[in-house]
Amino acid sequence: MPQSSRSTPLAAVAGLSLAVAGGVFLPLQGRINGALGARLEDGIAAAVVSFSTGLIVIAAVGLVLPKGRTAFRQVIPALRERRFPRPYALAGVIGALFVIAQVFTVGVLGVALFTVAVVTGQTVSGLLVDRMGIAPGGKRSVTAMRILGSLLTVAAVAWAVSPRFSASNEPAALLLPVLLPVLAGFLMSFQQAMNGTATVQYGSPVAATFVNFAAGAVVLWVLLLLKLAVAGPGHALPGEWWYYLGGPMGCVFIGLAALLVRSLGVLMTGLGMIAGQLLGSLALDVVLPAPGAVVALPTVLGTLLTLGAIILATLPWPRGALAAGRGGRAAKPAVEAGRGPGPVG
Repeated sequence: MPQSSRSTPLAAVAGLSLAVAGGVFLPLQGRINGALGARLEDGIAAAVVSFSTGLIVIAAVGLVLPKGRTAFRQVIPALRERRFPRPYALAGVIGALFVIAQVFTVGVLGVALFTVAVVTGQTVSGLLVDRMGIAPGGKRSVTAMRILGSLLTVAAVAWAVSPRFSASNEPAALLLPVLLPVLAGFLMSFQQAMNGTATVQYGSPVAATFVNFAAGAVVLWVLLLLKLAVAGPGHALPGEWWYYLGGPMGCVFIGLAALLVRSLGVLMTGLGMIAGQLLGSLALDVVLPAPGAVVALPTVLGTLLTLGAIILATLPWPRGALAAGRGGRAAKPAVEAGRGPGPVG
């Protein structure tokens, strides 16, 4: 893997900071899309509006920017010449699945359990995707520090959202509903890796984000049309402009993730955005609390523990330590083998 695809410590800190910053806005996006769904009394219609506005915004940005126009012209040749597997262009379908999971399970599970389910799936798949080398940064070894940091992240998120858990007399009844957000979270890491690879070939995350939103919008429009054929039209779209900010915020999130996975890897990009989500949720509950919002000590401490877990996951495992435990032979540094800094296999 080329050296340029790996990040220096300073670049890693900058990239991780961007991932956290991108994650901060996700709770606000969720609040906006949730309000739109409540206004329309239709979660699928709200998802269609979010994806469609995001598609329009990213298309406009790409057409205005010279580099964006160049990248758009690379989409068809990249697919025709199979510069990457063609199914990668369908990464946006995973985004549509995530929205569907929100629509059909948040009401049953609650926001807290939904969040823990998504984070669990995303963290596990982040390790897997990095090990498989699907992202443009190539393979990244599964070290003890990364595993420990991932486990601590899941535990910290569960602790942070624990004040919002509601008691259930039938936990077994939640087993099947919780599998959908776990699956959606699990596939999110693949989505980020696929978009990151497409970004390298297109030359800009703008084109990858456009293709992502286009694929997701098609799926959601089909679902909405089927629903309209059965149930008829719903409520009219609201006139307030802020209801339509969810899509543009999604553009920032998808584009930033596609850009960062090359240097940070899928796991660290995901963990950084998870930390940002908790920080954003905490800030939103303090500044603009929703009905029933809870800001308790576990919320604050769980958020801080999440940040600590991410720092732990970024720490390098001492070279030779694991090899010494298997017989005393130090592992050959990957730099000497021409594979860039850090072990990759």
